[in-house]
Amino acid sequence: LPLCPAGPAPIHLSGMWATSLLVALAARHTTACTTLIVGKDASVDGSVMATHSDDGESNPDARVVYVPAMDHAPGATRPIYYDTEDFPRFVGDRGVEAYLQKNNPGFNASVPIGHIPQVEHTFGYFEATYGILNEHQVGIGESTCSSVFGAQARGHGGHALFSVDSLSRIALERSKSAREAVQLMGDLAVAEGFYGAGSFEGTGESLMVIDPREGFIFHVLPDHSGKSAVWAAQRVGDGQVGVVANMFTIRHLLPNRTTRGQPDFLFSDSVHEIAQRSGWWRPSDGPLDFTRVYSDGEYAHKFYSGRRLWGAYRLLAPDVPMPSDYSDLRPSPVYPATVSTRRKLSPLDLIAVHRDMYQGTPFDMTAGAAAGAFANPDRYSASGVTKLRGAWERSIALYRTSQTHVVQARGWLPPTIGGVAWYGPHAAHGTCFLPLHIGAQAVPAPHADADPRSVSRRSAYWAHKFVLNLARARYSDMMGVVRAVQRRLEAAAWERVRADSPAAAAASLAATSDAEAEVILAEWWALPDELMLRFADGWASNGPAMGYVDAWLK
Repeated sequence: LPLCPAGPAPIHLSGMWATSLLVALAARHTTACTTLIVGKDASVDGSVMATHSDDGESNPDARVVYVPAMDHAPGATRPIYYDTEDFPRFVGDRGVEAYLQKNNPGFNASVPIGHIPQVEHTFGYFEATYGILNEHQVGIGESTCSSVFGAQARGHGGHALFSVDSLSRIALERSKSAREAVQLMGDLAVAEGFYGAGSFEGTGESLMVIDPREGFIFHVLPDHSGKSAVWAAQRVGDGQVGVVANMFTIRHLLPNRTTRGQPDFLFSDSVHEIAQRSGWWRPSDGPLDFTRVYSDGEYAHKFYSGRRLWGAYRLLAPDVPMPSDYSDLRPSPVYPATVSTRRKLSPLDLIAVHRDMYQGTPFDMTAGAAAGAFANPDRYSASGVTKLRGAWERSIALYRTSQTHVVQARGWLPPTIGGVAWYGPHAAHGTCFLPLHIGAQAVPAPHADADPRSVSRRSAYWAHKFVLNLARARYSDMMGVVRAVQRRLEAAAWERVRADSPAAAAASLAATSDAEAEVILAEWWALPDELMLRFADGWASNGPAMGYVDAWLK
């Protein structure tokens, strides 16, 4: 799907809800991600969970690393960097071996665009493009969203200090709860300015933020000045699920609604001030509808966001009827921010959502002429390649995903054991998810190796990318083999994780992750040979012809 990046220039959107070509610096990497969130009573074991698929473009940085906890001297400052989201995402010393200059030859050290006061102690956490999970089981998933205002970063034509990348990392460095993380990110964005992706997909951002007790949907965008921000957050009910797919979903802000004595909605003072000053809302209108006021709607095309909302909710909450068609998502709350579900969901259920191609529906990506003879659901970007008008369906699973993760927070276990990040390098439908316990304080070497410029047999990212690209030769048959390995390894990992003992030591957690990562790596690099032996030249294991299915021939 074309994302239409443009040339460098300052951004400011003066008209409301006008579909715009937002401006991007050439180095800025664009994403179009899907996120899910699950309250503790909607999970199979009482976990709070959130997810993220990093649906980027070429030259991604799919490495996952562990940033260690650190103590800082009085008066120290915390540098803030401009986030390109390309490889390498950072070069320098942040306590991560993979980021050191010596391990990134040919790249200059990252240069700060500003600083903020440092705190005395920062927590350890996993990160990829964004912060993932910290030692207190605060977890995050990200989705870029359209918004009515845009801004540029300091040193790059603007005044804003923070991107969502930096906010997510600082939140994990400093927060012990999701509520604390949301308030911190909002306050920093207001005080120092916020800039979004700055591309066709939007200048706003959304994060799913969880801890062992609760989760929030957090939306943020630049304000009209480009020097501050507007933000809001909604608590997800304990028995509810939520989905964000590149468009804001929070509707009416209800300041008096509480759970256990705490407000369900948090927001900046600017939410109402700017809306009223701009003539977009009046107190007499009733509660402010955040999406109606501050979203710029779906980007790329109609159904780009809505189809994924419909597709995810049909799996997460099948008892809740949802329409598959609509007029305009921005003014009409077709799909709510959260819904109650009767399902009891596991990490494997959320992984299944991220692998969804609308199979068995009228929008099935594995059916029709575009899927070819072998039901290939992948539809490549045509941006800059064709002058023809039109767009493909936007499925949840996507060929250009660099990584997907599910974060799981479990309050009945010690934080070092309870916090788990299920990490899958490359596209969700072709990867195998590895559970990483935050208490391991380390990442297996194959998952920290993901240089997109050089194929590495020691890289989990390259193993999965290699196999999925090979499997497209005869997708329907070859992916059946891949899925069997996925199911076997992920089911075994889930059985192990759900039996976690509070007494597990960090060393044993790290050793287990290392061993499982090596098994995945070995099995995936064995798949190309197996697929060749079983399907090469259209023969079934060098025997009878497989040919084509009658439906495609007709």
